[in-house]
Order: sequence, then structure tokens, then C-alpha cells
Amino acid sequence: MTLPRTIPLLPCSHIDEIEPFFAAMGFRTTYRQVRPYQALAVAGHGIDLQYYGLEGHTPEASHSSCIVIVEDTGPIWDELATGLREAYGRLPVKGFPRITRPRARKNVGGLSGFSLVDPAGNWIRFFRDGNAEDATAAMSRLGEAVQNAVVLADSKGDVPQASRILQGALRRAPEDDPAQAEAEAFLAELAERLAED
Repeated sequence: MTLPRTIPLLPCSHIDEIEPFFAAMGFRTTYRQVRPYQALAVAGHGIDLQYYGLEGHTPEASHSSCIVIVEDTGPIWDELATGLREAYGRLPVKGFPRITRPRARKNVGGLSGFSLVDPAGNWIRFFRDGNAEDATAAMSRLGEAVQNAVVLADSKGDVPQASRILQGALRRAPEDDPAQAEAEAFLAELAERLAED
């Protein structure tokens, strides 16, 4: 028996902005048409996505999203990031397109996740398959602040607020807090994203 499949259908202003983006990450075009309407299907890494042209669509106004469940977020992130670095000369972490790094996500019970935001502003959210109850653990207040900042910056795109929360939490945290190094590293990454703005 064939299992059901779901293929996300996402908007873009023109498929010509989408096709090379996914090709850089090892996806192949499985279908393309421009008339009577724009349509593009891409496949790679076990993932199928389809796009349609929507007149007037802008990345800033996009609200489309889909979730991809993977066995482990590390290997797929490495593959996608390698292609993006080659295509853009660096890892795009701000604007459109962009990618976040795999981190434990409070909003999915501590499972690892990252977001790939395409040139049209669609969020493709990758999460590790697993039991969320196994992924949660007791953490310090600074550790909780890091988790909150990750949700704000990487899941909602609010980098300024994530930075403010983390700065305040770092000021209040004891120097021997086990989350100190993680918090400082993430704050440095957020500062880099803000500087590119």
C-alpha cells in the first residue's frame, strides 16, 4: 500500500527566483511551466516542493510556511548550507533568502530545528523526528532565555527582540552559568544578523 504524501504548494512572485535557489542546494526541477500560469516543482534530499506565481507577492508580506520532519537536522543542514555558501559566497543569515542554524527549539519541546527562508519569504521549517518529552531537560534561567531567543529569532524572525532578551539575561546570569557560552555565541550571531540589516 502506498502511503499518503503531502507536497507543499508555496507562492512566489516569479519561479525564476526560486529555481536557481533550490538548484544550488542539490534540488532538481521535476516540473516547470510559465503559461497559462507559473508552476515549478523541485525535489531533493527526499523533499518535494511546488511553487506557483502570484502577482504582487513580496517576501516581506509572505505568511506561508511548511514543516519538514527529518531523522537528524545536522546532516541536511550541512548539505543545504554548503550549497548556499557556494551560491552566495557566504551563508545567508539575514534577509531573503536565509537559513538559521540547527538548535534545540523550545516551541517543539527541545527538539533540534532550523528554518530555511526562500527568496519569496516562505519559511521551510526543519525539525528532528523524535519524542519531545525526551528532548526537554532542566535548565538555568539563562538557558531558558537562550531558548526564548531562539524562538523569537529563528522561528518568528524577530532578531532585535531576541537580542534584547539575551542581553538582559546575560547581565543577570551568574558567571558560572552552564548556558553562558551558548548564550554568548548566539548573541554574537544575532549581532552579526543585525549588523547586516
